[in-house]
Amino acid sequence: MAVSADATATATVTTVPARTPRRAPRRDALRALFAAAAALALTPLVAASRPTRRPGGPGPAEAAFDETYLGRRLLGRLVPPTGAADAGRWEITVDGRPLHLMRRADGTWLSMVDHYRSYAGPLDAVRAAVDELGPGQLLRAPADTGRHTHLGGHRGPRP
Repeated sequence: MAVSADATATATVTTVPARTPRRAPRRDALRALFAAAAALALTPLVAASRPTRRPGGPGPAEAAFDETYLGRRLLGRLVPPTGAADAGRWEITVDGRPLHLMRRADGTWLSMVDHYRSYAGPLDAVRAAVDELGPGQLLRAPADTGRHTHLGGHRGPRP
């Protein structure tokens, strides 16, 4: 006990230095590393299982169209998928004649009339096919053979 100058007793307080936090042992560090690696490995699986809407992919309002473009009637509807691997397909007609569309791996579309360019959506691809056809040319009527003969006649070694 200490006495002050005015003869009052004062208590001395001793301070204890603060404890430093204990360092994580190897086991805790490995556990954290394993958890981070597991989360990193599972992220692509979780992301792939979620349904996503690709740019140019059909949304609920885009599952069908019926419009007149440059004097031509464009009709299109999305046929629902039939199996697990099937993503559905578009049935398109231009003035009542079928036009086949293909979806590319990057999510864009191309038509049988214009193979060399890709378009963001099916309607864009159909409009570009109409632009390519010009005012006086029609798509060919479907043949009884079941082949797609949109613009050309016989091509290739087989009839």
